Amino acid sequence: MPPANLRHVRFLAVVGLLGLAAAAIVAGLGRGPQPTGWLDGQTNYGYRPDPRGVEQFLAELPEPMFRQAGADTVAQAKGVDTFPYRAAYKAHQALYGRPWIVERQGIGDCVSWGWAHAIFVAQAVDWETGRLAQPPPFPSTEAIYGGSRVEARGRPGDGKAPVGGWSDGSYGAAAARWVRDWGVVYRANVAGHDLRAYSADRAKQWGAYGCGGQGDGGRLDEAAKKHPAGYVAMVTTWGEACSALEAGFPIAVASMQGFSNTRDAHGYARAEGTWAHEMAFIAVRYQKNGSPSDGLLCLNSWGPRWISGPKWPEDMPEGSFWVSRPIVERMVSQKDSFAVGSVQGFGWRDLNNGGWLMPAPTEERRK
Repeated sequence: MPPANLRHVRFLAVVGLLGLAAAAIVAGLGRGPQPTGWLDGQTNYGYRPDPRGVEQFLAELPEPMFRQAGADTVAQAKGVDTFPYRAAYKAHQALYGRPWIVERQGIGDCVSWGWAHAIFVAQAVDWETGRLAQPPPFPSTEAIYGGSRVEARGRPGDGKAPVGGWSDGSYGAAAARWVRDWGVVYRANVAGHDLRAYSADRAKQWGAYGCGGQGDGGRLDEAAKKHPAGYVAMVTTWGEACSALEAGFPIAVASMQGFSNTRDAHGYARAEGTWAHEMAFIAVRYQKNGSPSDGLLCLNSWGPRWISGPKWPEDMPEGSFWVSRPIVERMVSQKDSFAVGSVQGFGWRDLNNGGWLMPAPTEERRK
């Protein structure tokens, strides 16, 4: 046994270290999103840029840019505030009997969440406008994630080996190829998989083995092909982005742009820092509504409470924030952001009704 004085010194050292650790924890409270360790010890990002992969995918598309695939929509856009996310509210309530509330990713699978949000909103618009007979279920993010990391990159998606690797991350064009060439798997019991609830562990496994995971033998790949999301097109300009949203086509946006975790008086988040991240643009607003600038509404995948502050309109989803035009232009200039089309492509559709174009009523106005 060491002498008493040495034991005393060791005791003081341990107490000092514990004090420093506690101080560090307290100091970290209230800060904005951190690069790692913010979500249950996991990374909250997961975008891994691959310019060559993007270029290869674009070469496969007959009309790779939205200004080509959606030329009619670009020409007919009117510059009106439009809120496609409202269709998602209605579809989720109709199908599940409860409000749609944004969930929280558990690993670096943000690419799949950005795409799942864009697909869900796009298909909800299809349902509300009569292009789908039934309200769409929410997509399985794990399927998109595994497919984008394995099958969409030309690797065997048979679940026999972890060919995708165990590190997290993907990129936008890989997810675009997956949903276009394979399709969408929904949150349901599909091909022997219970996908009704998100699982971070499943996402990790499928990121290594591909959609369906170890031992699936490609069954879930075949199930995905029953629901292709065949219309995707790259968005690189403000005009393309606004036109897409005015016609109800959300955008899965991948960039390196970071943001504050508080919204200003108009619902905008300040651009700051670097996030290697994918999210979704789900609405558009213009200056005439009293905001300080034009902007797009960005939906994150960190749950409903990671950001605080005023909202506009009142029904904008928790966990979302407005992004001003100059920052939107910076984000899409990364050249890995894609609009998701309807089941009939990117043709213009006039969403001219009060539920789409007007701010949500306040309780006072409802009376």
